[in-house]
Amino acid sequence: MFSRGNWTILGLAVLAAAVGGYAQHHLQTAPAAAVTTAASTIIGQPLPALSLPDLDGRLHDLGKYRGRRVLINLWASWCLPCLQEMPALVKAQQKFGDHGSIVIGIALDEPAHVRAFLAAHPVNYPILIGQPESPGTSLKLGNNLRNLPYSVLVADDGRILATHAGAMTADQMEQWLAP
Repeated sequence: MFSRGNWTILGLAVLAAAVGGYAQHHLQTAPAAAVTTAASTIIGQPLPALSLPDLDGRLHDLGKYRGRRVLINLWASWCLPCLQEMPALVKAQQKFGDHGSIVIGIALDEPAHVRAFLAAHPVNYPILIGQPESPGTSLKLGNNLRNLPYSVLVADDGRILATHAGAMTADQMEQWLAP
């Protein structure tokens, strides 16, 4: 049977496991709450004034898309979930691009890496280069945790309707972009 010392050790081990489990659960749920809070502060607000360069260095004002529903997708060439969702973004642009909606990719990456990636995996929507300096493009669009991929839905009147941290499914994109 167990001696008093063994019961004490067992009790401490169970207590440590319980505290560890609680801490792990708390750490896993805290970022989701932070994303919700960050996203809720930008939803309903006008799209921030952003002029970003394309791969040729020409500036593009995102305000020029007013009048169209816009899905802005922040990504990087080193982000595997970003790359996995790109085919669905291409299909969404193909399906809804002629109906007024548009997908815009904003790469948070070095232009040379973006250029090399797109040479091997071309897309049918505009790609712009985001600004990393503070406050960078990601923060201006409500991505306080700087998750990638990160998407923002902008209404035709220029207000932000929704944000999404993480890869989106084709069904989610369709719901966002459908007229």
